[in-house]
Amino acid sequence: MCMKNLICIISLILLPRLLFAQRNVILIIADDLGTDYCGFYEDYADTANLPHIRALLANGVRFKNAMASPVCSSTRAGMLTGRYSFRTGVGNIVGSTAGSGQLDTAEFTIPRMLKNYNPNIRCANIGKWHLNQPNPASNLLIPNVVGYDHFEGPFIGQIPSYTNWTKYTNGVASTITTYATTETVNNSVAWLRNNTGHPIFLWMAFNAPHSPYHLPPAGMYSNTTLSGTTFDINQHPKEYFKADLEALDYELGRFMDSLSVLNLIDSTDFIFMGDNGNASRVAQNVDTLRAKGTIYQYGVHVPFFITGPDVVNGGRATDALVNTHDLFSTIIEMFGDSNWQSSIPSNKPVDSKSVLPILKNQVGYVRDWSFAEMFKLIPDSADGKTMRNADYKLLSFDDGHQEFYNLTNDYNENNNLLSGTLSSIESTNYNYLCNEMSTLLGNTSYCIYTGINSVSDLPSKNILYPNPFTDKIKWNLPHESANVEIVDVCGTLVYSGSNIESVDFSFLDAGVYFARVKNSTQTLVKIIK
Repeated sequence: MCMKNLICIISLILLPRLLFAQRNVILIIADDLGTDYCGFYEDYADTANLPHIRALLANGVRFKNAMASPVCSSTRAGMLTGRYSFRTGVGNIVGSTAGSGQLDTAEFTIPRMLKNYNPNIRCANIGKWHLNQPNPASNLLIPNVVGYDHFEGPFIGQIPSYTNWTKYTNGVASTITTYATTETVNNSVAWLRNNTGHPIFLWMAFNAPHSPYHLPPAGMYSNTTLSGTTFDINQHPKEYFKADLEALDYELGRFMDSLSVLNLIDSTDFIFMGDNGNASRVAQNVDTLRAKGTIYQYGVHVPFFITGPDVVNGGRATDALVNTHDLFSTIIEMFGDSNWQSSIPSNKPVDSKSVLPILKNQVGYVRDWSFAEMFKLIPDSADGKTMRNADYKLLSFDDGHQEFYNLTNDYNENNNLLSGTLSSIESTNYNYLCNEMSTLLGNTSYCIYTGINSVSDLPSKNILYPNPFTDKIKWNLPHESANVEIVDVCGTLVYSGSNIESVDFSFLDAGVYFARVKNSTQTLVKIIK
């Protein structure tokens, strides 16, 4: 009896270790994939046939409001480091004539952080890199320098052909004639097979469905009328884009079958995402000047979902804002490191917010706003910064003009609210976003719209105190009477009255609010609970 009890006790001690010893995370990146062909985002008739992606999504959490950077290099740098472009210097396409910084090897990356936490974790980047120029030759080892045990894939952004391209394997070049999407799956499966028994992080970066648009191998796509000629591709680029996306889905199905054979499905969190919006040539229902490479929705809104053992109550969608930069902290915490912040020096601030509590169905959101930017070494009018909250989005361009949209009512961003007079709720949201952008960037005020008070100078007025407050708010101008309206960051009215000092605000959740004080000056004040 004692021996049985001892065995039970030992089993209980070892059970957590047995359950989580083989924790894996696989990040699947589709290149140049916005939301408009996926079928599970905007309701477009022209969608691709994606049975394997949909099967992966079925038990996951779909983020309806995911924001990436406008181009692939800056998104990838942000995911890898958890830091915005103005911090990494990667704010455009690496290697383009536009000019952009490259990934600094001193950055704290996901694989570097994972290795610091648990040296037993195996990390690989298989597929596209596009964070550094291939020259000098020493750059070809940068993926390994920043923490990856293995790198295998194209180094540049766009391969010249899906059946004739250069692959680099830990710095060594080879010419590949295997279909690129197939090669990514083959290389990933081979690496996984060689690393079973270890916790695994795989960054799986497909080139598809990025151009050059082409006819995939037979059996991988649904449209049998495509000829594959240059003329036909130029005449029907959207049909070939769909075919290339369907080929990715086909190969992803083969990848999942291989993982099933390796018994890796149940122990793996899968993350699927696009790295930016669709290129203008294939974007649907949008001005070509508002697609990939811009800070408009069709440039930064991407498909994004997570499925696996960390998901509680899967098969749901969430309105929670998420930025692709959030993958940095999310992936690190998936492997169990909840104290990763202590490893980051103060001169490397991280912007990532882990969405793990959302996956576990513990909270509804982890961030109040989401931010993206696009810049060149020589700025022009297309460059700029954007920030959105639940309903509204502010775009501030480097030529000095701004645009402001209600995404709930105007997803296509046709009605610039700054062209007219803002309502009270619109003013509140504009003030909130421009103030948060000013605080984030720290070098200038982005509250430039005339006709409303700038939030940047409001805290000094100290009309309401204490700020931050807990349950009580006091009025600092006793000789004046005033009505006070308090709204949350979404513009919802949570209080209105003239006797604010008598109110118990314990019913309010912690967070940011705006109080419109209607006295002789009618002032808007940012307050924090």
